[in-house]
Amino acid sequence: MGKFVMSTRKNGESQFVLVADNGQTILSSEGYSSKAACENGVASVRKNATEDGRYEMLTASNGKLYFNLKASNGQVIGTSQMYESEETRSIGMASVKNNAPEATVDDQTA
Repeated sequence: MGKFVMSTRKNGESQFVLVADNGQTILSSEGYSSKAACENGVASVRKNATEDGRYEMLTASNGKLYFNLKASNGQVIGTSQMYESEETRSIGMASVKNNAPEATVDDQTA
């Protein structure tokens, strides 16, 4: 089971990352103006992670692959790391699907 790590950025915004059991970050959030908004983002990832239609598969300008997880309203709630192949990107998506629903929260906000 993975975990969400909530932290505070240097600019004061809250953010979270979803970390797999192996310690690898598999999803990162945007910056949120408050801790409560960040907590809502975590809840949204939990809710949407198992829905195949919520994943948007993309290619960066450098040719690397990544994905966004979107909420039901179309807003991006998390972005993956960069992947070398479609296979590894699919593994990353599966990891989010498996880890997010039951992940614990490690609150490191100040």
